[in-house]
Amino acid sequence: MNRNGQTSHRHGSVDYAAVAIEQMDTYCTAHPKSPSAICRPKLFVRSDLWIALLGPSIEKGIVGIGPNVAAALRAFDAQYATGLPNDTISPSIKPGESFTIDSR
Repeated sequence: MNRNGQTSHRHGSVDYAAVAIEQMDTYCTAHPKSPSAICRPKLFVRSDLWIALLGPSIEKGIVGIGPNVAAALRAFDAQYATGLPNDTISPSIKPGESFTIDSR
């Protein structure tokens, strides 16, 4: 496991989906009433940054960015708490569904 909590496989590739699922579950278990736990934002990875996104785009949605999943989810929670009306927000996925991992 490297410093970002990512697990490498035999061939040196990183299974970003498994890492993201595990870290999101850990974060949401520790913070069950957080916006991240309730809304389950989509997670993406770009270079060395994780992005938690709820909405159609970074420009039009709620976004959190960080060096690891937990940091991105904390940033997402802070952004969510800035006062966006609750009725304009709907969870991007339902609990138990998978989410998108984009490793570009």
